[in-house]
Formats: sequence, C-alpha cells, structure tokens
Amino acid sequence: MTVAQLDYKQALGGGVPFLWLNPNHRRCPGAVAEARWTMADIEAAERRFQASGKLLGSLFSDTCLDGDVIESVLQAVDWPAGQVQDTASPPGHLWIKCDHQLPIAGSIKARGGLHEVIAFAEELVSTYGFEQSHRDFSHWSDSEIQSLFNEHTIVVASTGNLGLSVGLIAKALGFKAVVHMSVEAKSWKKEKLRGCRAIIVEHDGDYTEAVRIGREAAERDPKSYFVDDENSPRLFLGYAVAALRLQRQLARNKVRVDRQNPLFVYVPCGVGGAPGGICFGLHQVFGENVHVFFSEPTQSACMLLALSEGEAGPRAVYDIGLDNTTVADGLAVSRASAMVANIVKPLVSGIYTVSDEILLRNLYLLKHEYGFSVEPSAAAGLSGSDFLLNTDAGSRYLKENTRPGSLARSNHVVWTTGGMHLPRVEYEHYWSLGRAIDDNAI
Repeated sequence: MTVAQLDYKQALGGGVPFLWLNPNHRRCPGAVAEARWTMADIEAAERRFQASGKLLGSLFSDTCLDGDVIESVLQAVDWPAGQVQDTASPPGHLWIKCDHQLPIAGSIKARGGLHEVIAFAEELVSTYGFEQSHRDFSHWSDSEIQSLFNEHTIVVASTGNLGLSVGLIAKALGFKAVVHMSVEAKSWKKEKLRGCRAIIVEHDGDYTEAVRIGREAAERDPKSYFVDDENSPRLFLGYAVAALRLQRQLARNKVRVDRQNPLFVYVPCGVGGAPGGICFGLHQVFGENVHVFFSEPTQSACMLLALSEGEAGPRAVYDIGLDNTTVADGLAVSRASAMVANIVKPLVSGIYTVSDEILLRNLYLLKHEYGFSVEPSAAAGLSGSDFLLNTDAGSRYLKENTRPGSLARSNHVVWTTGGMHLPRVEYEHYWSLGRAIDDNAI
C-alpha cells in the first residue's frame, strides 16, 4: 500500500513518510491579522538586534556577517539530482538558507535565544534604575550592571541547540546559566555548555519533561528567569526577524515574490517556536505569496498531530503509538507548543514527515551536492520540494494554490537549522550512514 492510498491518520500513526496538507490553511490577510502580534512587534525585535550589535561584537568574534548581527547567507544552488523530473524546464530556483552557520550558537536557535536574553537584560537594567543603559548596551560591561547580572540566573530546557544559544549568550553577558537537558541531548552539546561554565541538569525524561522541571525550578527562585521554549513571545519574535532578513537577501538577489512568482519555504520543526516564528514573519512580509511547509520526523510528528486534531491542548505522539525516537535530536519532541500551534494553524501550508533514513541521506546529499555540513535535524528541509513536486498531495496543493505557469518562476528555500558545532567524528558517522543509504537507493 502506498502513502497516497493511506488515510493520513494511518500514515501518521504508522510512521510512514507523507505530505499532509493543512485543511485550515487560509490564503488571506485575515489569517495574519488575527494573530496576537503584528509587524510592529517584529520590527521592534529587529531594532533590539541592531542595538546589540556593538556589544555582541565585543563578546563574540563571529557575530557580524554582511552588515547584519546574527545572520546567515542565502545560497543559490542547483536542484538535487533526481528531484526534478523535467530538467529541461525546472520548477523555478532553489536556495539554501544556511542557519547551520548562524554565528554564536551555530543554529537557528541563535536568533530566538539572543533576543530573549537581550530583552530580559534590557528589562532588568531598566527595572533597577539604570536608565542610561536601557538602550545603550555598551554600558552593560560596567561593574554595577555586571554585579546585577551576576545575581540573576537564566534557566532553559532544551534538547541541545536552544540550550547552547541561551547558555552561551547568558554567560557571555554575565548571568548565571542553568540548562536542563532532556534525554535526547547529545553529549558534545553538554560539554560545550560546561566549557562556558553553564550548569547542566541532565534528565532521563524527554524534552517535555525537562521543560516542566526547569520551569518549576525557576519559579522557586525569585532571581531566576525561565526561557520557555513552549510559550515565549520573546523567542517567537526573535525567530520571526529571520523573515525580514530573508526579504532583504531575496531583494539583493533581485528575486520577486508575488502571485506570479511564489515563494516556497521548507523548515524543520520540533516544538514549533523557530519554524512558527519564521512562518508568522514570512506571512507578515509576503502575505499569500509565501507557502511554508514544516518537516518532522515520522516518530516525532507532534506539530502535525496538534494541527490535524485541532484540540485545545496538543496530545503527545506517544498517545498514537509513536516512540519519539529519531536521529534528529533537535526535532525529538513529543508534544508541540500549544501557543505556536494556535498561531500557525491558518498559516502553515502543510507538514511532511521524514524517516531517519531520509534525514541521513539528505545530510549526505547536502555535503555531496553543495558542500554543507549539517546535523540530521537540519537536513529535513531538503525533502520539501520533493514532496511538493512529486506526490499527489503536492500536485493537488499546487493546482489549488498557485496560478498557471507560476511554478516555473517560483523560488524554493530550504532552511538548514544547525550543525556548525557538530564534532567532526559525529558528523562523519552520520555522513557514512547517509552515503550507504544513498548508494542503496541508486
């Protein structure tokens, strides 16, 4: 039985890779207007990023790129071999948004983590009467403000990359940092955090359990601040700033986005904060001319479960027989953020699920075809255009949501989300597995 013949619930519960089209997707301005935040909130977050540039430049050697603070390149690439059936008439242009190279944390989490920590620090200096330092971040190295930061602890729970982002930035600014790491977290990420003197609390439970315990621990300490990956507006808006950056990068490359030139974006999804923020931001910028698809591991498809069921509180993937076990540690989340699910419900076009074999093969292909070294989670986006262009569901979506002839003028952005700090020995292990899978597929 093929995926096309399966009911989506059978495919989801059976761990079968497939493309799910969101029945609640609304290609109209009202879908964005109903959200709790606006473009003004994203622009405020962008101003905070810009104001922090000089400070971050003094703390990290790799913060600035192409005139922006905390940004990655947008790279034009050829279509992967075999993904486009009619090579004489390709379906537009393919790009890779290289957030696996994002400065400081080496992942997409750098934007959200930076924005959250900077916003908290800004709030703190204002609350304690350092008005001069409220917007002039250069004073944050002064002894009085450093003493203030040293008295406070920033707490976060993570499978790895958000912990790296928040922990590295918090410690660099002078805060104490406590990172609750779930069972999925890799040892090398823990060691990198220990190297910057962050405190690591290891858990035998999954990501959702680590978040619960971390939140409760922070609530018991009046000088602790919890970075809540499930419910944080500051994280969400920090991620949304990526849409403004992508808009500028596309404009520099003379790429138009309108009804005749649609934009398709493929983003890996775990709990939902980073892809949700990007999806929200892209719809603020491009409206109905952008089509955002999330990607999740077949065994950790928590956002698909949340959006397809439409319940007030998302269920855990364990409830439908999935085991939340995947090589993609950054996407190993059993329950989606209810906050994000509610926001993206009318915005995301669909979600496709990928097996570990697909992830590992994509990891190999990203290196083989383009020279990019990423971690397994970051490889999920590469399958997006394949699901869209070469499945019945994808053909149906294109027929119902794009104008005739516009596909040839479309642009497709694969978002890679992490990998810059992945140890070489671990990467080579994943790469060799991916190569073997690719060899067997030929």
